[in-house]
Amino acid sequence: MELDAELSALAAQEDLPADLVWRLLQHPGARRSVALLRRDLTDELIAEIIKLGSVRTLAANSSVPSRIRARFAEHPEPAVRCAVAASVRDEPLGLLARLAADPDPSVRSFLAMNEHLPAELLALLATDSEASVRSSVIQRWRDVPEDVRRMLLRDADPGIRSGSLRAFVPPADLLPGLLAEPATRAAAIAYAVPTPELAADPDPDVRATVAAHPDLPPGLRDLLAGDADIFVRTAIAARSDIPPALREQVVATLEPDSPLAKWMLSFSRGTHTCPPAAPAAAKLTRQQAESLLAQAGL
Repeated sequence: MELDAELSALAAQEDLPADLVWRLLQHPGARRSVALLRRDLTDELIAEIIKLGSVRTLAANSSVPSRIRARFAEHPEPAVRCAVAASVRDEPLGLLARLAADPDPSVRSFLAMNEHLPAELLALLATDSEASVRSSVIQRWRDVPEDVRRMLLRDADPGIRSGSLRAFVPPADLLPGLLAEPATRAAAIAYAVPTPELAADPDPDVRATVAAHPDLPPGLRDLLAGDADIFVRTAIAARSDIPPALREQVVATLEPDSPLAKWMLSFSRGTHTCPPAAPAAAKLTRQQAESLLAQAGL
């Protein structure tokens, strides 16, 4: 492990003596680890972290006392207000409402993801003038009241309508209109009966969604097995009801023609792998920590 990484790992070590934590503040990377990860920050340490310019990272630490995080909600930098908006509680009372009225849409977007946000403020943000904020509401809120759900499914932004369809079950009376619209058709298919018209749609995303539909008739399955789009054929090959001979025939056509297609297909095929997690840093004794700090000139 490189020296910078070792210092950052040491900064997050539990039960680290306070004098060593103070020395680590002089290293930018270690200071960020202290600001973000430590649960034992004193008022003096917090003041020093702010003085040294790591207030944005500190604002994201949910263990910082609420009276201090409330101050961050008034910080002139939107990034700081975003960091606190994502997880702050309503302490003092009215803090969340104040953030919901923040002039910067990025702050309101982060607030929409806050698990402490009450339903009335989520409903308010669902009417926000910025699509990015409404999109954050869709990602965060699952038990959406029907009136809010209908509003989002009728949103002026097609991305919001499509995102809402992927998050909520649409009321039956709205489904025909959502299926008729190209921008929302692919997302709406999950709630519809596959038809030959949908299987022949010019949009490959629509055809791929039809190909993955659990109630796809055998005739449409066999038709889509010869689709021009590799993602459609991949969805067909992944079906449990495809005859072995047809699967073999389809799989033979699934060699991606570019690195990007190969990467995208790895997700639908379940072959995508993330890099292995770095091993946890060993806990250092005081003597080992002192030696590391001396090596870094701290």
